[in-house]
Amino acid sequence: MWPQFSQRADKEGWPAARLLTTLAEHELAERHRRRIERHLAEARLLPGKTIDTFEFEAVPMVSKAHVMALAEGNEWLENANNLLLFGPPGGGKSHLASAIGLALVENGWRVLFARTTDLVQKLQIARRELTLQAALNRLDRFHLLILDDLAYVTKDQAETSVLFELIGARYERRSMLITANQPFGEWEKVFPDPAMTLAAVDRLVHHATIFEMNVESYRRRQAIDKKQGPGRPPKYATAAKTNPD
Repeated sequence: MWPQFSQRADKEGWPAARLLTTLAEHELAERHRRRIERHLAEARLLPGKTIDTFEFEAVPMVSKAHVMALAEGNEWLENANNLLLFGPPGGGKSHLASAIGLALVENGWRVLFARTTDLVQKLQIARRELTLQAALNRLDRFHLLILDDLAYVTKDQAETSVLFELIGARYERRSMLITANQPFGEWEKVFPDPAMTLAAVDRLVHHATIFEMNVESYRRRQAIDKKQGPGRPPKYATAAKTNPD
């Protein structure tokens, strides 16, 4: 951009300070753009899931204003707080989690989205190779770690122990966003040891915002609408004409 800015400066009679400032501002903007691109690539977010495309009217217990505030990230990520999304399958938990992650990346934060089972398997491999601590340290570079579908982790001591270590490693240091189909009362299906269940829940909720998204499955609603096909709803149907005779 130097030749273009220099030519314009000569043509418009810019002082040297203005030319240098313009070049510096352009370089800063380019570095910010490239940084966002790198962070989006590493975040592995779900494609097409944004706050604008989330149907808040279908999940009335979730405030859009609250979500927009969380998307800024400033206070809760700086304080290593957590965000927990509960609800049945198809209620929009993964969509909302990924959408918040996208907004945070665009605001300069580093985020990683992962299915819990996939990440746990990678941590298990790291443990077998005696590199678990190094793997946990690499996750530390992310301000927010999104664990999607926590309840799908199998009830296996090896898997749940590395998951527990991950939760413990990030406690009061880095934030986590977790989606789960089961409420805390059913987490014994995830952690086979009751003491481990209690300790994990305690660490997650100590500094957390919780959304309970108990709504009908979005995918099920779509399937029903598709099956019914197009047409006006009954309340807009034309009233049948009565025979005057």
